[in-house]
Amino acid sequence: MFWKKGGWLIPALLVWILLYHFLQSSADYLTVKVFGLELNSHLGGAISFFLYDSPKVLMLLALVVLGVTFVQTFVSPERTRDILARRAGAWGNLLASLLGIITPFCSCSAVPLFIGFVRVGVPLGATFSFLVSAPMVNEVALFMLLGLFGWKIAGIYALTGVSIAFISGWVLGKLKMERHLESWVLEMPFNAQAASDFRMSLPERLEASVQGVKEIVGKVWPYILAGIAVGAFIHGYVPESLMARFMGKGAWWSVPLSVLIGVPLYSNAAGVMPIVQALLGKGAALGTVLAFMMAVIGLSLPETIILRKVLKPTLIAVFIGVVATGILVVGYLFNFIL
Repeated sequence: MFWKKGGWLIPALLVWILLYHFLQSSADYLTVKVFGLELNSHLGGAISFFLYDSPKVLMLLALVVLGVTFVQTFVSPERTRDILARRAGAWGNLLASLLGIITPFCSCSAVPLFIGFVRVGVPLGATFSFLVSAPMVNEVALFMLLGLFGWKIAGIYALTGVSIAFISGWVLGKLKMERHLESWVLEMPFNAQAASDFRMSLPERLEASVQGVKEIVGKVWPYILAGIAVGAFIHGYVPESLMARFMGKGAWWSVPLSVLIGVPLYSNAAGVMPIVQALLGKGAALGTVLAFMMAVIGLSLPETIILRKVLKPTLIAVFIGVVATGILVVGYLFNFIL
């Protein structure tokens, strides 16, 4: 009975901690003893990076998703929608930006969430604040940044991401662009589950958390390994002088270039994290790297295509322009300050 009620979680966490502790030494051993490479060589450095980061990122992702999914079982999208519908003005934008951090959101759910928010009277500006914050400042990104780089970078990313979401939604709300919604959005019926019906027992919440790990890690692991492979190549072969030239503080074009490169890429926080780690390790400027990460996660091309189903081209263009401008400002600001 104890095991079924969640007792398995204690030994599982102990095994996780033990494995995580020996990741670096295991990667170095395999690189030197099995592959016969020197750690300070280009290929050895790249192989060691890949062997260390692959299990590390996947393990961190699994732990974060397990915890976040458990928390999210207490917060339904319908409850979030109802809360936002009661707020207007700047307070609504701020609340939407903060709620976006803890609420389940992905590209595939953008259309029904957008329709639901608009149908129950959530201001359009607050809706956009939520849509920017949820993918860009999501829990996985924050916890993985905390685990990989510490509280300072994680805090900077959270603060700037929420600021971009708040300001973008506020600006779009002031522009009064409701007429640029597709007409069927307001006409389509929306059947919502009442928030009071969102009840689960502890075993059900743990089961949902494990299922979340299976689904998310099962879907994104190829992208994670691809991202780690790119990061390993950068770590092992790209000279620091070259990285400083193109993505350092002295290159004024580095921030807009990183945004232009990031927008068409399709990745999630876990997939882009190894690339971010390698770029920072090679001397790329923090603001430039943050701008790249935000563009990849917050302005992905697939999400834009999905949103085209509910937004007219004019509103799509304004949305992308406002968010991209915020990302550029953040990139230049932190390159200047830090």
